[in-house]
Amino acid sequence: MSAIVTSKAPANAARAEPALVPATIIEPFWVRALLIGTALLFMLLFLFVPLVSVFVEALKGGWHVYVQAISDPDAVSALKLTLLTAAISVPLNLVFGVAASWAIAKFRFPGKSVLMTLIDLPFSVSPIIAGLIYVLLFGAQGWFGQWLQDHDIKILFAVPGIVIATIFITFPFVARELIPLMQSQGSEEEEAALVLGASGWRTFWHVTLPNIKWGLLYGVILCNARAMGEFGAVSVVSGHIRGQTNTIPLQVEILYNEYNFSAAFAIASLLAFLALITLALKSFIEWRLQHAIQQSTAEQ
Repeated sequence: MSAIVTSKAPANAARAEPALVPATIIEPFWVRALLIGTALLFMLLFLFVPLVSVFVEALKGGWHVYVQAISDPDAVSALKLTLLTAAISVPLNLVFGVAASWAIAKFRFPGKSVLMTLIDLPFSVSPIIAGLIYVLLFGAQGWFGQWLQDHDIKILFAVPGIVIATIFITFPFVARELIPLMQSQGSEEEEAALVLGASGWRTFWHVTLPNIKWGLLYGVILCNARAMGEFGAVSVVSGHIRGQTNTIPLQVEILYNEYNFSAAFAIASLLAFLALITLALKSFIEWRLQHAIQQSTAEQ
């Protein structure tokens, strides 16, 4: 049994702390300082310094070189393709994530565990392998390759292949954020709405969606961040065609391999800037989600 430390009763009884505090959560100051310092040092070396170095290298040649690099037609095309891919894949994953999490959290049906396993599949499969799967399906020698050629449909080395690969890599994020949230909330409110005569859609829009909105936004932000930064699967299916099938990560790789470091870091800074915006939104959503959970717990 852990030792118990009895704290002194404060003068103001209304603001009194709990009298019994487990000694296991009371650590010496040097232990807390060591743990906090180690965490901060780790973040400084592996997060802050690399991030700052990207912007320093991007601006090393001056603003003229930086603006010239990000306004290059190939860079603009890569940025447009990255945003287009995210604009297509994220809404589709949003629809899938909401439908899958609603089914898993609110209903019982055969194959429920199989569906949950399939949702986690992109986490266990290498993005390179995911890209190769689509090459085997849609490539010239793939299962559907001949049929696609006969009907003049191009998937690989084109925008559709990039979008499909991105959807596969990113589809667990929304569902994995919503499933535990919906399971913790239960289905009592939905059942009450149905008993009162509300339809399924009305129940979803007026009961389910308001309860999961912050978790949903959190999942969408994570999905969008992964969609914009995906490299492995997109690299396999894109073909690296300049000005056509290169996203921002692929364009950075090409410029870096050509020893055009200033342009590579300049374009990388765009992706880093988008990541910082995503991080800020993620932090805000986390705070609102935690606040919503605490409020819901207090009401219960």
